[in-house]
Amino acid sequence: MKGTVLVTPRSMTAAGVHALPALRPVTDAGYELVSGPAGRQPTLDDLREVGAGVVGWLAGVEKIDEQALALFPGLRVVSRNGAGADAVDLAAAERRGIAVLTARGANARGVAELAFAHVLNGVRGIPLADRELRSGRWTRTIGRELPDLTVGIVGYGAIGRHVAAFATAFGARVLVSDPFARVESTSDAVRQVDLPELLAGSDVVTLHAPPPADGSPLVGTDELRTMPHGALLVNTARSALIDDAAVLAALSSGALSGYAVDAFDTEPPELTPLLRHERTILTPHLGGYTDASVRRATEQSVSNLLDILDRPE
Repeated sequence: MKGTVLVTPRSMTAAGVHALPALRPVTDAGYELVSGPAGRQPTLDDLREVGAGVVGWLAGVEKIDEQALALFPGLRVVSRNGAGADAVDLAAAERRGIAVLTARGANARGVAELAFAHVLNGVRGIPLADRELRSGRWTRTIGRELPDLTVGIVGYGAIGRHVAAFATAFGARVLVSDPFARVESTSDAVRQVDLPELLAGSDVVTLHAPPPADGSPLVGTDELRTMPHGALLVNTARSALIDDAAVLAALSSGALSGYAVDAFDTEPPELTPLLRHERTILTPHLGGYTDASVRRATEQSVSNLLDILDRPE
C-alpha cells in the first residue's frame, strides 16, 4: 500500500466507506481507506486513534486545525467534499506543505434547490401553518406570489446563478450583488446592484456569499433597517453572515416575516432564542445533502485527492 487515506464526511462514513463505488479509485490507486466515526464528525480523540500513516484526508465540514494536522506528519492533501475551506486552518496547512482542495460547485444545485424551497415555504408561511394545524388550530395567513416579489441574491457564484434561474422561472424580479461576478443576462428580470440597493429593494434576500474578511456580519441592525417591512431572509451559506440578535429583534418586531437557515456554527446547533423563534425555519445542513450532490462531491474530492497524491513528492 502507498499509504492511508482518512475519510470523514458523514455522508460517506454513514454509508460505509468500503461500500462506496466512488471511493474505489482510491483503493485501485494503491491506498488503504480508513473511516472516521460512522455518521458523525470526528473528535480529536477519534483522529488520534487513526494512526500516523495518513497521507490523504477526504474531509467534510469538521474543523481541521493545527492540532488535527499535527497528528499526521505524512499528510500531503486535505480534499473537502464541499465548496468551502473555512473549517481548515489554511495557514497551518501551508506551513506543513499540505494542499487543501475543495469540490467547488459540486453541491451547487442541491444548495440552490433547498434555498429556493425555503423561499417558497417562507412566502407562503408553510412551516407555521403546518404547526398550527397539527395543534388543532385553523390559522390562515395570506401568502405572496413570486411575480409580485423581488428576490435579492447576495453572491452570484454557481449557487446564486441557479437560484436566479429558479426565481425568474417563477416570474420574480431578481437583484444580484457580487463584487467579483458579472451578471450577463439578456433579460431585464436580473439586474446587478450594490448591496445597499439590493437590501432596500428585495422582498426576499437569500445569502450565498462568504462572510466579510474582517469577521463582521453582512446583515446586521443597520442593514435590516433598510429592508422592506415583512421581508424574508434565507441563509444556506454561513451562520456568521448574520447578526443573531439583530435578526431576532427583526423577527420579533415583524420587520422580518421569517428567517430560514441551513448553516450553523456547530452541528447540531445550540437552540438559541433566534433558532427557537416561531418564524425561524430550520433545516439540519441539508443543502448539499442530495444523492446527486453527494455523488458529484465525492467524485470531485477523490479526483482532487489523487491528483496530489499521484504527483512525485
